[in-house]
Parts: sequence; structure tokens; C-alpha cells
Amino acid sequence: MSKQIRGMIVDILQKKIFMGIVSWDTGKIISIKPLDKAGNNSNDLPFIMPGFIDAHVHIESSMLVPSQFARLAVVHGTVATVSDPHEIANVCGMAGVQYMIEDGKKVPFRFNFGAPSCVPATIFETAGAELNVADVEKLLEMEEIKYLSEMMNFPGVLNKDPVVMAKIAAAHALHKPVDGHAPGLMGALAKQYIDAGISTDHECFTKEEALDKLKYGMHILIREGSAAKNFEALIGLLNDYPERIMFCSDDKHPDSLVEGHIDQLCARAVAKGIDIFNILRAACINPALHYKLTTGLLREEDAADFIVVEDLVNFKVLQTYIGGALVAENGKSLIELSDMDVKRRINNFSCSKKKPADFTVTGIKACKETFIIEALDGQLITNKIQGPPAIDADNDILKIAVVNRYANAPVAISYIKNFGLKHGAIASSVAHDSHNIVAVGTSDENICEAVNMIIGQRGGVSLYSHSQAVILPLPVAGLMSDEDGYAVAEKYSAIDKAAKAIGSTLASPFMTLSFMALLVIPHLKLSDKGLFDGDKFELT
Repeated sequence: MSKQIRGMIVDILQKKIFMGIVSWDTGKIISIKPLDKAGNNSNDLPFIMPGFIDAHVHIESSMLVPSQFARLAVVHGTVATVSDPHEIANVCGMAGVQYMIEDGKKVPFRFNFGAPSCVPATIFETAGAELNVADVEKLLEMEEIKYLSEMMNFPGVLNKDPVVMAKIAAAHALHKPVDGHAPGLMGALAKQYIDAGISTDHECFTKEEALDKLKYGMHILIREGSAAKNFEALIGLLNDYPERIMFCSDDKHPDSLVEGHIDQLCARAVAKGIDIFNILRAACINPALHYKLTTGLLREEDAADFIVVEDLVNFKVLQTYIGGALVAENGKSLIELSDMDVKRRINNFSCSKKKPADFTVTGIKACKETFIIEALDGQLITNKIQGPPAIDADNDILKIAVVNRYANAPVAISYIKNFGLKHGAIASSVAHDSHNIVAVGTSDENICEAVNMIIGQRGGVSLYSHSQAVILPLPVAGLMSDEDGYAVAEKYSAIDKAAKAIGSTLASPFMTLSFMALLVIPHLKLSDKGLFDGDKFELT
């Protein structure tokens, strides 16, 4: 028996809004019929529109397994994601990608996974797995895999590395798009990168860079996550390039996901006076068309994936439907909690607990200066500055360490500015992209305690100070929890608050911490093998 709903129909592709009735049956829309205004009052009717799509996200960064991510996302009208599982792939390889696909199938949600292109991300770090060309080809042949994930090895593209080019060719042979990742690349080099058949980039942090890549035909994703925030810099491009802009979060921590998702970006864009149809095209249509998704776009014969919102200003979501099923209503998720199965948890964690002496700097005592990482709030890029090789909490110079989690090995150590801690330490096994343990603290003893808490749990985020020791365990690959997403968000909020209580001035200290080992983002980072210059693409 068919179901129907009445409201103001938002036809984004035709740029029309009209009063009508949507009818659906067996998961598909069977009719969209306009209503005669005579005798009908449209003033109190809600708006019916396609659901939101996050055009690029690493589900693992929510610290939730896919089924729990979906429970939170549908409340905000998100019906689909374009999801790159390269975080878990770096830890667990092919088995990790398969875990994400299978867990996502447990819930009514449109997960669209990619084949990770860069596992490991670089040769300058220790990862838990490798995906070779044959592995990538095997993934791309799967129906669940919609694209080749972000090609972070842009030097490999520019130098026509045979392995890199073979992975790109494999995607093209199956007519699947290739995602890009080329922060700061412009001009002739950007054109060469794009001409290799790479169609998107979510790493632009200036309008000039985005315009340069748009000029060469690239699709630009406006990213607004828990750490990297490029909305303000790029949103002005949307009215001029409505068919080649999408919205994405890239990395979204659980507390942020509870607060909002793509709906928030739409509301912010409306407040800036951007054309409503351009906004909704970026949020709902462009990802589906570019990645050839089966997600419904509110057309007859489409999948019945749509949302009901109170207005087109704040986008308060009243209902979310996926495959014709009501999955969220009035701020409450209707996706049922799935039972946790400890036996299904997948991980790769093989290091032993450390001693404070392991975090002692040796060999540079005679140096008056060393390179120091300067973290930037709201950005993934860092600055490279110089200063004495010593902790100076009064001047916000702290020690940073990266511990190999896959084997017992010497600890990599450097110094970092802008974390603001006055005492104690924070640590995380979420450390892009290889997900070794990264820690920042005010003493070797504090750092050691924070790291050992994570080793003891085989993954998590932790905080240690003279007054407390707190950890949020992440037993799935050391990246995610399979507990109730709302409970995880609450625990994460508490540890985030604790980090700020011991001095951190960052908006999202643990998210920023997780990117301090991300070598493919300039300018200076730390891997388990040492300090890395992102401009020269070499260890210092």
C-alpha cells in the first residue's frame, strides 16, 4: 500500500517550489502531483526536498562505526555520504574496508565507499597495511565502491609514478571518478594533476586556489569539519559555479555531528544571500550526479530518499526518509541500536607500554634552535618555525611525540606551538593517516602516562594531568567505538572540555592533534620516523 505526504515540493533541478503530494511504495517514489492552490493553504505546509549528501567524509573520524554514524546523521537530514575508508585501510587493509561496508549495511543509509588510493599515505611513516594496485582493482570492481578515493600522492601523479597511474587507470576503465587531494597546488602543476583524470579537490583553503582549479575543470568541495574550516573562504564561489561545487565535512567528531551536519552549511549559505537553488544543488544534487549514486533526488521512479524541513532558512529537519522508511523525526533518530558484537571488532595494535625515558630528546642538546611545528586553529596546514629544543609552557612550546603502534620502535619526538596546555598531556591513536599514537604534553612523564593509557586499551583518545586520567576507548581499529553514538559524543565532549580546562586554546584540540602526523599536508609534521618537511616532501 502506497504512502504519501503533502507539502511544498522543492524541485532543485527545475528551480521550482510548488504545493504538492509525494507518493511512494516499496521504497520508490511513484508520483509527485501538484496541488491546485484554490482551497489549499500553503502557509503552514513544510518543505519536501531531497536529502543532504556529505560529498567527502571519513566516517572513522566521527569515532563511530558506520551504523552509529548513520543514527546521528539522519537527524540532520543527511541521507547519504561519499565515504573514504582510508583511515581503517591504513590500519587493517582490505579487511578494514570490508568491515566498513558490512557495518554500513546494517542500517537504512546510503553509504558510498571509495577504494583508498594511498595506503600507506607515504613511505615516510609506518602504517599497518598496504593496498597495492591489484587490491585497488579488486575493490573498484565491487558494486559498493563508487570511486577511487583521494589521490594524496600528487607528486606521484606529477612524476607519472607507474603505481599511481595504474590505480587511476583502473578507476577510469570502470568509469568511476577519481578524487583529488592537492593542497596549494596551482597553475601548470594543478592543470597537469587535473589532466591526469582527477576530478575533485576538498583541500582548497583560499578562493584563489579554488578558482585556479575550477578554471581547469575541477569540482571543488567546500569543507567545513571539526578541524579544517574553509566555508568562509570559498562560499562566495557557489553562485558562479553552482554545478561544480559540493559541501563536505571531511572529518567530523561525534560532538559536532550531534550538533549538525550539511544542514548547518545550508543555513549559513542562506544567511550570506546565496541563491537557494544553488545551495541545495551543492548539498543534495551535485554529489549524486558526479558519483553516479543511487540516492533519490525527489523524482518519480527515484528511491524515496527525501527530507521534510520546516523552512528553507534554518533547515530544521522534521522528518528524514530513506528508501521510503522514516528514519528520523523531530530531532530523534529512529534507526535502532544494533547489538555490539565484540568478536566483530577489528584492530591492529602491537606495541608495548613505554617509559618516560623513551620520550627524552637525545643528540641535539648542543643545538640552540630546532624546527618547531606551529599548529593553526581551524586548518590542517601548519607553519614551520624555529626555537630552542625545550619545553616552555609559558611560551606555549610543548613536546610532541609519535609512537609506532604496530611494533616496538624508538619514539619520534619534536616540539609544537599553539596547543596551549599548561600542564598534563593529551594523546590519540587517531593520527592521520597511519594512525600511530600521537601525543602533546608538558613533560615526558605526562606524555608517557597518556600514551600508555591508549596502549592499555588498544586505541582511544586520552588525557592525563595531575588531577585526572581520562580515556575514551576506541576498540574498533583504534579509531572507532561501536557503542551508542550519542553516548560516545557525550564522552568525547567531556574529554574535549578537560583538554581545554588544562589550557588548550584550540577549538578542537583532539582533532587538531590527529592531523599533526598527516605528512601530505604542508608545512611541517611528525611521523613515527621523524620530522617531515611537507614542502620538500622529505624527512628533515
